[in-house]
This record gives sequence, structure tokens and C-alpha cells, in this order.
Amino acid sequence: MNKEIELKPIEQQEEQLLFNDVCEIIDGARSRLATYVNTEVCLTNWYVGKRIKEDVLFNRRAEYGKNIVKNLSTKLVMRYGNGWSEKKLRHCLRAAETFSQEEIVSATRRQLTWTHLKGLMYIKDPLARQFYGIMSYLEHWDTRTLAEKVDQQLYERTAISRKPEELIKKELEQVRQTNQLLPDLVFRSSYFLDMLGLPDVFSENDLESAILTQIQQFIREIGSDFAFLDRQKRITVDAVDYYIDLLFFHRSLRRIVAIDLKLGKFKPEYEGQMLLYLRYLNKNERKEGEESPIGLILCSEGNTEHIEYLMLDEDSPIKVAQYYTKLPDKKILSEKLQRAIAIAKEHFSEELINQINNNLNTDKTI
Repeated sequence: MNKEIELKPIEQQEEQLLFNDVCEIIDGARSRLATYVNTEVCLTNWYVGKRIKEDVLFNRRAEYGKNIVKNLSTKLVMRYGNGWSEKKLRHCLRAAETFSQEEIVSATRRQLTWTHLKGLMYIKDPLARQFYGIMSYLEHWDTRTLAEKVDQQLYERTAISRKPEELIKKELEQVRQTNQLLPDLVFRSSYFLDMLGLPDVFSENDLESAILTQIQQFIREIGSDFAFLDRQKRITVDAVDYYIDLLFFHRSLRRIVAIDLKLGKFKPEYEGQMLLYLRYLNKNERKEGEESPIGLILCSEGNTEHIEYLMLDEDSPIKVAQYYTKLPDKKILSEKLQRAIAIAKEHFSEELINQINNNLNTDKTI
């Protein structure tokens, strides 16, 4: 009968170190192999789509373009199996029409799969497509989460979508190069809190309690990098006690995030109250290496002009948003978001013109 050899503590440590090192070698090889296979799959599909695209363009006949995919699929299935269906080839063609080879390689380096790319390639707006691609790898979205975020119109609900196109391109490129999120990609104009199961009539305390009960689902909606810190955080200023409803920390932004829950529409005095919270947190709770705290005021009714102006102010540490305890009609929400984006872009244009005029007047004075 074999008996295990008893090892001395130092020998046990050496054996554990050996085991850990070998595991690291094997896991590293598996990871590199998976990345290589994923890259080759995505590139193969892209090359197939590119070749079909060239053939269709060369013949310049619409009818030919319709038939070529079907005929090619029939032959490929006979040779390679059902993996090369007509639907698959149309995905390949779409990929070639949507992405460059460099974009495909870049996406696979960031662990995005062919299924991710299929979800992205049918997003018509290039800026929205780039946004979802960036968020997919920064927040480690699986393909199901990506589909949910697109369906819920996440891009249209973020502050960045309300900016001029050139500014959006610049900020998205900055995030892509640095792999660091910006507040305008994190905070939104509206949040869906239907997972809380609240009744038609509820109090702010009911809302807070429901959020804590469903904290994982709540974080899934507001962003995966949020970490819960405290509830009803007490702060004392001039012997007066104040209570912050919810306190979170955002790991990528490296900021404390104070959340205030409100029933009804946003009121100007909420801003002053939140500023007090943030200044206290900045002085007493902020740790070395962290950025200044940021506040999020969640209101049950909104998109008033107050909210629009606060959402647009990049320098403001306060964000204001509306929350829905029941999912709104998708068509109505889409129209509402597009209207808000148009108003915001117009506001930005006016600000830019005023800034240019002010600069010109300053130059004349000089």
C-alpha cells in the first residue's frame, strides 16, 4: 500500500511553488492558444467576406450578388459542413463591409469574439458601434450582455452621445488608446431599475432598500466597475448630520460616487446639497491616488432643462438622471432619446459659437 511521503514545511512550500509555476505555464499557453484560434476564426471569416464583396463588386449585377452567396454556400457546405451556411456567409460579407482588417485584429486582441463582432456589425451608427466595442472589452461583457445593452440603447443614454461627432471620435479614441474610462461613458441620462420589483407607489426608503436587496442587478445596470461602499452614509457639518443615500466606488475612474435618490423631478436645491456631500467626501474620505468624488442624482421624473444642462457640463462633478422602475416603451424611449441628443448637440454648437466670438472679442481688445 502506497503511503504519501510526509514533507517538511520548506519542502511543502517548494512543491507548492513548483505546482503554481507549472499551472501558470499551462494556463498561459491555453490563453495564447485561445487568442490565436479566435483571431484566426475572425480573420478567416473577414477574408471570406472580403473575397465575396470583391466578386460582387466586380460583376456589378444586383441579381448576381443575391445568387452568389447562395450558390457558394451550397458548395461549401458539401465540402466543409453546415458551418458555412448562407446566413454565415452574409455575416462574413457584412463584417468585410463594416470593419477593416486592422479593426478585426484589434478587436480579437481585446478578447472580442466572432459573436461579439456579429453583434457590433449590425449597429448602423459608427460611433455607437465603436462605443459598444470599447465598453465590451473594458467591462468584460459577454455577448448576451452586449446584446442587452444595445437593445436598451445604452449609447443613446450616455452623456457622450450628446456631444458633436468630432468630440465623440476624439474621446473614444482616447479611451481606446489608454483603456481608461471617462465619466461621460459611465454615467447616463436614464437608468432602468425594473429589476427592483417596486409597486406603483413607493418611498425613497423603499427604493433604497430594494436597490440593496438587488445590489448585483443594480450594479449590472449602472456599470460593472461600481463597488458598493455604504448606505445612509452619515456626514456631520457644523454639528448638523446629513445622510448620503448610497455610496459606491468606481474602480476605473478611481472615484467615490455618491448617489442621491429622489422622487419627482430634479430641483435646483438638490445640486447644492450634493455639492456639500462631495466637498465633504473630497476632504475626509478621498484616499491617495483617487480622483475627486462625483455625484449622481437619480430622479423618478425628468428630462427637464435642468438635467440637460447639468449632463452637458463636463466640469461639473454632478450628474443627474431619470430612473424607470418599469421598462418604458422602446419606440417612445428611442424618440425621447433622439430628441434629447438633438437638443444637446444644438446646445454644444451654440456654446462653441459663443466661445469663438468671445475669443475674437478678446483678441480685438488686445
